[in-house]
Amino acid sequence: FLRSVEERIIKPTISGLNQEGIPYKGFVFIGLIKVGPDPYVIEYNVRMGDPETEVVLPRLKNDLMELFLALNDGSLQDQKIEVDTRAAATIMLVSGGYPEQYEKGKIITGLDEHTDALKFHAGAAISENNNIVTSGGRVMAITSYGDTHDDAIRNSYQAIDQIRFEGMYFRKDIGFDL
Repeated sequence: FLRSVEERIIKPTISGLNQEGIPYKGFVFIGLIKVGPDPYVIEYNVRMGDPETEVVLPRLKNDLMELFLALNDGSLQDQKIEVDTRAAATIMLVSGGYPEQYEKGKIITGLDEHTDALKFHAGAAISENNNIVTSGGRVMAITSYGDTHDDAIRNSYQAIDQIRFEGMYFRKDIGFDL
């Protein structure tokens, strides 16, 4: 599958940019869907999105700013990019009703219970009473590492088992199509 993605999508995309004379520097995020054994492009983005950022950047051992500076001055090819070899998985916690109507101000508990997981606050805030509360639809991204993708996914779900807020929702099928 990965070979098919590279040959059918990534290489033609880069070739197309070159043929059009587009000197692009930066991220190209390619949103894919798997139909049977084949990958298809849903969208192109020229940024890191959410929750992709929360699963990719924690694996990067380099200083991201140094890589950006090297990209800007044309010396990126001289950088040795180091990546944590462990798998990572991110699961988004959302407010009930998201993406439509949802309530804010729901107290979030259990954040200190599973310390191995990374918890990226998005739609969360500190209330007047010093509680962490929901403040948006996409409340939090939970990222965990594992020796395999299955381990990473399981670790993220175990961390989520400790977290609670009224109306909390998350998908239970993340990563199982890999």
